[in-house]
Amino acid sequence: MPPLAPHPDRLLPADPTIREIARSLYKAVAEAPIYSPHGHVDAGLLLRNAHFSDPSELLITPDHYVLRLLHASGVRLEELGVSRRGLPSDAVGREVFRAFCANWHVFLGTPVSYWFESEFAEVFGVTEHPSAATSDAIYNQICEVLTTEAFRPRALFERFNIAVLATTDDPADDLGAHAALRKDDSFAGRVLPTFRADIYMTPDHPSWISKLGGLAAGSGIDTGTYSGLLAALRNRRAYFKDHGCTSTDAGTADAWAIPLDDADAQRLHAAGMAGTISTDEAVAYRRNMLYQFAKMSMEDGLVMQLHSGVIRSHHKPTLEEYGPDTGHDLPDAAAYTRPLQRVLNDFGTDPAFRLVLFTVDETVFSREIAPLAGFYPSVYVGAPWWFIDSPAAIDRFRAAATDSAGFYKTSGFIDDTRAFCSIPARHDMSRRVDAGYLARLVATHQLSEEHAHTVAQDLVAKIPKETFRL
Repeated sequence: MPPLAPHPDRLLPADPTIREIARSLYKAVAEAPIYSPHGHVDAGLLLRNAHFSDPSELLITPDHYVLRLLHASGVRLEELGVSRRGLPSDAVGREVFRAFCANWHVFLGTPVSYWFESEFAEVFGVTEHPSAATSDAIYNQICEVLTTEAFRPRALFERFNIAVLATTDDPADDLGAHAALRKDDSFAGRVLPTFRADIYMTPDHPSWISKLGGLAAGSGIDTGTYSGLLAALRNRRAYFKDHGCTSTDAGTADAWAIPLDDADAQRLHAAGMAGTISTDEAVAYRRNMLYQFAKMSMEDGLVMQLHSGVIRSHHKPTLEEYGPDTGHDLPDAAAYTRPLQRVLNDFGTDPAFRLVLFTVDETVFSREIAPLAGFYPSVYVGAPWWFIDSPAAIDRFRAAATDSAGFYKTSGFIDDTRAFCSIPARHDMSRRVDAGYLARLVATHQLSEEHAHTVAQDLVAKIPKETFRL
């Protein structure tokens, strides 16, 4: 087998004429800075700037893209380093890496194999294809480079040419790592917090009351009442803005946002505190809170990101054994046009309000999200993420969204990753796919080459910066 070396024309169109146009478009953006306005890398990683300890801990165990497909192929999660019932896994890094490499074939043709091949070759200098026979050699090579100064997190941040990196943070977080990074003259990067308050919307969640206590401690405001909760959330949003935050994020079972009057909301809040709230009441409370979050975004200008239609922790036994974020969050049908009608009637044309809509149900792009973005000044089409952040799905997304919304009402690429070292591979994938899509428009005389170059460059810089008010 030839050495692992990703092809320079990977993902570009096969037709030679169109490929030549795509090469030119891709070349213009290949080295452009990365704007990552939606992700899950811990700011403390960059503050501590410590050497990564183990290839598996860095690349395998925290990545639920990897976990889910290996689990589907019969590999137990504890073999991949996942803690069981809160106890540390007995699996050592080398064994985890062996399990991954021995099952490399299950990733072939998926975006995971694309990211890893780019990452292995271009970040770590690996030249062997993953397999049971090469696992130890690759593991040893990565271990060796991870001990060098060039592979500390800050050095990689600079090498990856990241201009902005957004994290995801609980409203009660003191954002100490973000504050310290901003004051650190030796770090020139820009790391922004993102306000993620899902748990505070769900009074039937087992952690809701304890989370309210943490929010009260962080804000200094009693959250035992509904009005107190709203005041505490507004307080923390202002605190986040003071620490560089430009956006919020919300993941909900559905996108319905229906306000309650204050008396009904307080009654449901009290029932939640007492542990007597019914399922239907909890849904009404959540839908009211989503409306309130939209209202807060209109008031303070933080960009509101929303994704719905995901069934969290689908497999209860796995949740009980290993906890959340272990590969079994699954897509469901989604809808936005009717559920968001009240919000958009109230705030949709207000210049202060901005709403970026994401989905894992790609039929929603052409049916609902793009048409909404094609009318409402406040609505933007969030790029494919999670189950559909693959080359084929990104290409389908462009075809689905462009007719109704064009390019400039989309968000720019979203990597949505905890896997720090995969960030450049993911953004490079998007740039290549978009270059191919634009090249086809040029080849069919729907777009001039000059305009295609402008769009390609705006997709990686101007569009994400303006969409997320960076």
